[in-house]
Amino acid sequence: MGVGATRDPVRDRHQDTNRDSNNRDTSHDPSADRPKNGARPVPQTGGPKAGPRPNGVANPPAPVAAVASGQETDSFPTALRTAIQASGLSLDRIQYRLRARGVSVSVTALSYWQSGRRRPERPESLAALGHLEAVLGLAAGSLMALLGPPRPRGRAHRGNSRVPIDALWNDNNENVASLLERVDVSSDTALTRISQHDRATIAVDRGDQTVLVRQVLRAERDGADRWVTVYDAAVPGKPFPEITPRQACRMGRIARDDKAGLQVGEILFDRPLNRGETTVIEYALTFAGPPYPRGDNAHCRKFTAPVREYVVELRFDPRMLPAYVEQFAMDPDEQTTSRRQITVEPNGHAHAVALDFGPGTFGLRWKWRD
Repeated sequence: MGVGATRDPVRDRHQDTNRDSNNRDTSHDPSADRPKNGARPVPQTGGPKAGPRPNGVANPPAPVAAVASGQETDSFPTALRTAIQASGLSLDRIQYRLRARGVSVSVTALSYWQSGRRRPERPESLAALGHLEAVLGLAAGSLMALLGPPRPRGRAHRGNSRVPIDALWNDNNENVASLLERVDVSSDTALTRISQHDRATIAVDRGDQTVLVRQVLRAERDGADRWVTVYDAAVPGKPFPEITPRQACRMGRIARDDKAGLQVGEILFDRPLNRGETTVIEYALTFAGPPYPRGDNAHCRKFTAPVREYVVELRFDPRMLPAYVEQFAMDPDEQTTSRRQITVEPNGHAHAVALDFGPGTFGLRWKWRD
């Protein structure tokens, strides 16, 4: 699901780092007392019991035996979960110790790795895995050996490229999950994202004025009848926008968490779609003003599934142009995968386009001249 938000991921990670620096881990690390050649082997979950190799790396379960037992795909998350429990460390503490090694992995990513909902596949994640083994006191390469071959990629496998909606919120995932329980998200997995177009207008007072949204969706089963949008204010105390249907839709239920700055809304289609049918919906997010509420100088959209085309436009008042606009993309683990500067035209317009993007976050952020 594409999820509208105006959240600055870079700022959030900076704040997380500050929090960690104020809560330094002073607990004893058992791996510090363990001889280098005496690393605890990763627990095995399938096939014959493994013993250490001469170089101290545990043998992974034999592939044939693992397949026969039906546990090949479960071995990595089960082994990781067992090792985390044995270490006595919370996911927050593990994240802190990884950061001390110069490695950034979100708590959400660690949680999904150990549950089996996702697994490390990107080069950055695979590199972090070696540090995770050291933090947990495991033999080098022992978790890596349990990953197996990479999952298939490409257009033919796009249907499997999906993450839960709340997984895209690292800090607020529990609050998002709680709000989603108050609306109907059953149509989310039945909709293919063909096109998404956001046009955000920034007022002369630098506040957020409007966001016009246009989406083209296709039903993959009969009965898909709604889209669920999640708005993240990002700035404490920022008022929520009014959601106004403009084409082929109407408003359903709205759930809010004022303290967390989150709003979830149902955008109901004019009628339920049959399998293979498409719909083009339009709606607007409108903020009260002037003066208009200031945000975090970013507009991004979170996608739980791939979208063929995403266009994001910014329209600044020509009398108040930013000093710098940057395009950025992040994977579901909130790791930045790309960034580049975007030109702002004299009339105040700037835009970026993403093709075959997701899951992840894509958007634009800017800086003012003073």
